[in-house]
Amino acid sequence: MFKISIKDKLKEEISDYSKLLFLGVGNVLKSDDGVGPYIIDKLEDISSDNIILLDAQTVPENFTGKIRKEQPSHLIIIDACLMDSEPGDVKIVDREDFNNIGISTHSMSLSYFVKYLEQENDFKVIFIGIEPNIMEFANALTPNVKEGADNLIEIIREII
Repeated sequence: MFKISIKDKLKEEISDYSKLLFLGVGNVLKSDDGVGPYIIDKLEDISSDNIILLDAQTVPENFTGKIRKEQPSHLIIIDACLMDSEPGDVKIVDREDFNNIGISTHSMSLSYFVKYLEQENDFKVIFIGIEPNIMEFANALTPNVKEGADNLIEIIREII
C-alpha cells in the first residue's frame, strides 16, 4: 500500500491556508520534550503577517487569547508524543487518533485544548507529533529527535 510522505500530507493539509499559526509545545528542560519549542525557534526567520510562530512551552492554554486574536485559517501544533514508533519519527496525527496517543507533560491535555479553541474558532487543526527518545531532565534533544526535527523544519521551509 502506498504511504503518503509527511511532506506531501502537510502540503495537502495547508494548501488553502490564508494564515498559518505554528504552536510549539514542550518542556525544553526535559530533552526531547523540547522538540516543539526547538522547531519554533529554528523557524523564527519565516515569521510574517500570515505565518505566526508561538513557543507555548508547557502551557499552550496561556496562548488561547493570542490564537483567537490572530484568527488563523490553520493551527499547526508541534509536540513530542508517544506514538509507538522510532525516536525521531515525525507524523501528522489523524484527528481520530488524537485522543489515543501519549502526549508529553503539559498541564492541559492538548485534546482538551483543541476542543476548547474550536468552540469559538473556525480553523483547521493539524497536529504534528515527533516520537521522543528520552524525556528526562537534560537541555538538549537526542540525535535522532534532532534529526527528525531538522527534517521537519526543512519540509516546512520548502512548502511555505
